Amino acid sequence: MRSHYLLNLLACLLLVGNAQAGNYKTLEWLDLMPKSDLDALLNPPEALKKIQDGTAEDELSDESLASLNIPADHPYQKALLSTKIIAEYNNKKVRIPGFVVPLEFDDDQVITSFFLVPYFGACIHQPAPPPNQMIYITTEKGLKTEVLYEPFWVEGTIYTQSKDSELGLSAYTMKATGITPYTE
Repeated sequence: MRSHYLLNLLACLLLVGNAQAGNYKTLEWLDLMPKSDLDALLNPPEALKKIQDGTAEDELSDESLASLNIPADHPYQKALLSTKIIAEYNNKKVRIPGFVVPLEFDDDQVITSFFLVPYFGACIHQPAPPPNQMIYITTEKGLKTEVLYEPFWVEGTIYTQSKDSELGLSAYTMKATGITPYTE
């Protein structure tokens, strides 16, 4: 699955354009990734190109991916773990759509912090996306939802600070001021 991260990203990416929504700049997920990382993901090692989508081989874990003998310093491997950020977004008001991976709840089971990710199942059913494709979100208002398979718009101030969790590492953090169900 990690072998086909970019396909998941492109297939599930919510293309929203670089418009303004109120005082918030609307971002696409690829806006958060440096060009060098995108280029590396678009050019996977030959061993990965031979794996057919949906086969047992496509269900690679991090451990079995290592068995393909792709060096850790290969650009593709580095891009999968990249914390490289786009510095110009630091302390900017942005809005981005994505899926919620809950991390913390209050006493009423309202989500108070979560990872926002570009596709459903990231961090839970699949390996985590690269850190520069995850945003650690905190919200004072919280998010009460029973439907985690639906995308949300998140508005707030983004920072180029990393956050580590047992579910993954994000290269960005955001203080959310608004969370609404996704609509085009």
